[in-house]
Amino acid sequence: MRKGTLRQILLITDGCSNQGEDPVATASLAHEQGITVNVIGILEDDQLEETDSLREVEDIALSGGGVSQLVYKQALSQTVQSVTKQAMTQTMQGFVNQELQQILGKGQTLEDVEPEKRGEIMEVVEDMGETCDLEVLVLVDTSASMYDKLPTVKEALIDLSISLNARIGRNRFAICRFPAKRKTMEKILDWSPALDTLSSIFPKLTSGGVTPTGPAIRESMYQFSKKGLRRSFINEDEPGLEEA
Repeated sequence: MRKGTLRQILLITDGCSNQGEDPVATASLAHEQGITVNVIGILEDDQLEETDSLREVEDIALSGGGVSQLVYKQALSQTVQSVTKQAMTQTMQGFVNQELQQILGKGQTLEDVEPEKRGEIMEVVEDMGETCDLEVLVLVDTSASMYDKLPTVKEALIDLSISLNARIGRNRFAICRFPAKRKTMEKILDWSPALDTLSSIFPKLTSGGVTPTGPAIRESMYQFSKKGLRRSFINEDEPGLEEA
């Protein structure tokens, strides 16, 4: 079986959206198109986790079929890596559950399989995580409140690239920032197999402006190939699944 491609939007933000459409709704739309939306909320050193802006982080990821995590700046690098990998496993488990329902009947999931068989299936899921192709669009909030957090974001993205380059499967990365001058979002790194060119785009990660998270997620969807929309992890050799 030729493996499909996992597609993720990785949103890194510190606050509540304050312009444009509801980001929870746009994350749901992205998920319907086969794109998982993961969100990392960056906390201030003295910030509590129970705030409206950080609850929005969880809601966006839940709606986008992804993973969310709240983190202080000093732990951002490790969190970016773990969220990306956790989302890969979660997406593939969802795919496996869909397949099991076709085989075992509606309502059956991986938890309903006997322990020995479940372990074998999880080994396959882990292998798929190492060998499948991965596309990650990193969507960085560069609004005014992110000023002192952007250096840490840059370091985290470099570590993410190094970590994922150890995989067997192919990686493709793109980086977008929002807001941008006179538009919602700006792509500052086009699709690339590695993030080793980050030093050239760091000057573009400047802060300022409002936080149009919803419109930015919508624009991010259009950065993926049309052929890839409405697919997540599927058997690309199956007929009828090629077109969006």
